[in-house]
Amino acid sequence: QVQLVESGGGLVQAGGSLTLSCARSGRTFSSYTMGWFRQAPGKEREFVAGIWSSTGTSYYAESVKGRFTISRDNGKNTVYLQMNSLKVEDTAVYYCAARLGVATFPQRNYEYSYWGQGTQVTVSS
Repeated sequence: QVQLVESGGGLVQAGGSLTLSCARSGRTFSSYTMGWFRQAPGKEREFVAGIWSSTGTSYYAESVKGRFTISRDNGKNTVYLQMNSLKVEDTAVYYCAARLGVATFPQRNYEYSYWGQGTQVTVSS
């Protein structure tokens, strides 16, 4: 079994920064591709960022590229999402996701087998 526990969400002013954390228990963390998704009120869930195992190769949605950074610490079984220059449009519930091995399409939610409970990020103007 795999459990994902997220933390770090909160309220921040536009232009500010937040760092989200996702700790995973269960099977070897380094064997999993990890991802972050978000869902805003009235909108569908969308891909934010993903990071592969081994070398830590990452991929970002165009809307966050240059502002967000995904990283992982395999020793701590934790993945992070550093969010800078936050915009009101970034307001959403952010979800951590995991899948065993390398995803063919890491931006697709169906590629992931395990999901966290979500953490709320609210950006005020």
